[in-house]
Amino acid sequence: MVAKISFGKSIRGILIYNEDKVQKGDAELLLASGFATEITNLNLQQKTGRFEKLNRLNPNVKTNTMHISLNFDPSEKLNTQTLQQIAMTYMDQIGFAEQPYVVYSHYDAGHPHLHIATTLMQADGKRKYTHHIGRLISEPARKNIEQVFGLMKAEGRKQQQVLGIRPAVYGEKPTKGQLSSIIKAIVDNYAFSSLAEFNAVLKQFNVRADRGQEDTRMFEKGGLVYTILDELNHPVGVPIKASSFYHQPTLKNLQTKFLEDEQKRKALKADLKRNIDQVFTKYEQFTIATLL
Repeated sequence: MVAKISFGKSIRGILIYNEDKVQKGDAELLLASGFATEITNLNLQQKTGRFEKLNRLNPNVKTNTMHISLNFDPSEKLNTQTLQQIAMTYMDQIGFAEQPYVVYSHYDAGHPHLHIATTLMQADGKRKYTHHIGRLISEPARKNIEQVFGLMKAEGRKQQQVLGIRPAVYGEKPTKGQLSSIIKAIVDNYAFSSLAEFNAVLKQFNVRADRGQEDTRMFEKGGLVYTILDELNHPVGVPIKASSFYHQPTLKNLQTKFLEDEQKRKALKADLKRNIDQVFTKYEQFTIATLL
């Protein structure tokens, strides 16, 4: 199982994304915790209102939403009850059992996966502490759930297998859905410090991010579109604006990620150099035998 966590400022955007999937038959509402009513009685406004009521307790907190995806191996056939138990166990183990949350089961990819939406705001108006929640809390929870439910372990598998995403094929499924799944998985799981590096990864999945020609209005305004590529790497179909995706993979947001990933890369290089220097200081001279 692979667990991915992201944060945002709009619970409504996440809910609309999932509800649209439900309307298209690509997802279903699996669970609603903390709503004090049957999930069949909840409409979009009621779901949104439950979260926004908490968010309004502290309007100074802008990043107040958490979106989680739990991804399973394509070979795993998990029934509704098991998926519900996994979702509740995960939310309990990361400390969010008392928070309201909704769980959707999606069928629009080559593997079973859940989307969980919740708020970071508590009833006392304080924000849940989430610093390093992925590494320190989610990872141990994930490993425990893999063991308890007998799930395929994430370690030791190729990134593409772990993420469960396949290269886009024009006409096989709705273009926007294919692009959305691939772009989000790549942004959440890969590091890159430029649009060229981003496109190098996208190309593996038959996708391109395009700013347009330098003399175009789109380029001047910092616009960005995504398109599917055919087997000859030629764009096919109608390009889709970055701003139309709920997770907003716009050039402006990507540039923020470019800077963050570049800083992380520099830190890793510094750590690597320090570790190498520490090894070298142990020896007065080097031979081939020393390095082997």
